[in-house]
Amino acid sequence: MIRVFLLDDHEVVRRGLADLLQSSGDIEVVGESGSAEEAARRIPALRPDVAILDARLPDGNGIDVCRDIRAVDSSIKGLILTSYEDDEALFAAIMAGAAGYVLKQIRGTDLVDAVRRVAAGQSLLDPAITTRVLERIRSGVEQPRELKSLTEQERRILEYVAKGLTNREIAGKMFLAEKTVKNYVSSVLAKLGLERRTQAAVLATRLLGKTN
Repeated sequence: MIRVFLLDDHEVVRRGLADLLQSSGDIEVVGESGSAEEAARRIPALRPDVAILDARLPDGNGIDVCRDIRAVDSSIKGLILTSYEDDEALFAAIMAGAAGYVLKQIRGTDLVDAVRRVAAGQSLLDPAITTRVLERIRSGVEQPRELKSLTEQERRILEYVAKGLTNREIAGKMFLAEKTVKNYVSSVLAKLGLERRTQAAVLATRLLGKTN
């Protein structure tokens, strides 16, 4: 039997998924939660083969949960379930070690198949997308001197700051908590020796224009 954990903030969705998966005959739902915090705590203890994780939750997101549980037990496969396709979310899912990223519009039989494939060790991530992510990471080697101290995550946040996005808007795009984004922005300012967000935006526009 393939052991599965479900994370979705809507009870009716969890019930539907549980019924669908367990009717397949070879999948057992061993736990479920509507909270990112609770799921991150319970999943490593239950040790499911696959964790189906809703990308957006009231108290966090499934991508962070995927990263947290795989840091504890890398044998647990994360399957991100989302309502819409987004390059930033795909990037974040790959960086978090997710084995798959599927839209909620997926047919029931296809989702069952996805769970089986992920449990068997296959990746559902498009190779072309993975290649783009790897190229994006490697491009950091050619960053301007001022940006070399920034992590990939910090650089992406700086790009959004340059575009004038608020912390809340950045959090929504990157599937992070708003407080986490605020901490990242503070770190970026400190590393660049700046005091204000507007200074960072001006500097980023100048520097990133050279690399894009």
